Amino acid sequence: MKVLRTPDARFEGLPDYAFAPHYTEVQGREGPALRIHTVDEGPRKAAPVLMMHGEPSWAFLYRKMIPPVAAAGHRVLAPDLLGFGRSDKPAAKTDYSYERHVAWMSAWLLKLDLRDITLFCQDWGGLIGLRLVAAFPDRFARVVVANTGLPVGTGASPAFEQWLQFSQNTPDFQVGTIVSMGCKRKLSPAEIAAYDAPFPDDSYKMGARIFPAFVPITPNHPSVAENKAAWEVLSKFEKPFLCAFSDADPVTRGGERAFLERVPGTKKAEHVTIKDAAHFLQEDKPEELARLIVDFIGKAK
Repeated sequence: MKVLRTPDARFEGLPDYAFAPHYTEVQGREGPALRIHTVDEGPRKAAPVLMMHGEPSWAFLYRKMIPPVAAAGHRVLAPDLLGFGRSDKPAAKTDYSYERHVAWMSAWLLKLDLRDITLFCQDWGGLIGLRLVAAFPDRFARVVVANTGLPVGTGASPAFEQWLQFSQNTPDFQVGTIVSMGCKRKLSPAEIAAYDAPFPDDSYKMGARIFPAFVPITPNHPSVAENKAAWEVLSKFEKPFLCAFSDADPVTRGGERAFLERVPGTKKAEHVTIKDAAHFLQEDKPEELARLIVDFIGKAK
């Protein structure tokens, strides 16, 4: 496996992003050891708030949410999935799979020995993060899901189908522009450039390019069985579970219904709709989401 590592200089001077990098080396079920980057802010002895990003973003997505949550006394961790951000990037599409991502992040979670976790997850942060909850339910204290899901081969929204076709066929995969298009507000040129920073050229984008194809939207997709097994665990998850979907995301619209119907912990939360926010609601309403997390932890103790 050939592994690429984005030069540190690419991350200098990014707007609102002055966090010190932290690295953890993990060994998956196969392949070499790989380095996962994490933003790690706030008191180290405090219970962790795990913020997981999706496609094709990285921890920069949480730059305005991390400081207020850390200032409220929480330890905030925002890892970059392998293939994204400051984490290592296997150079071939075939190096990636849904199950490998789950295995890599499981190894990361166990190596850091995180417990009493509050998870905030969006997009692929949910597809992977909820698998972590299912694998290690005793390590999670509460969950916030936003614009995400845990598909089991029963189809997808027209907006996702359109995104899938675009992502697999466009000759020019402009990450910053893609993220900007998924926001309600207009990102600045510097913010768009920051989303492009992890990818000096197209060879670094193999994980980002192939990710949409892993969403198990048909019965024949890999990971359908694994996600069904995860739902069995979630259907017994009684800890507080909050839905905070936005009002302007055509990709995941209505996705909260599955959680409200199946996860008993949803009865212990006051669910909200994040208004005037699109797919990347962390860009549109970061302060509101940070307050939501802090209040949710306070109420759920």
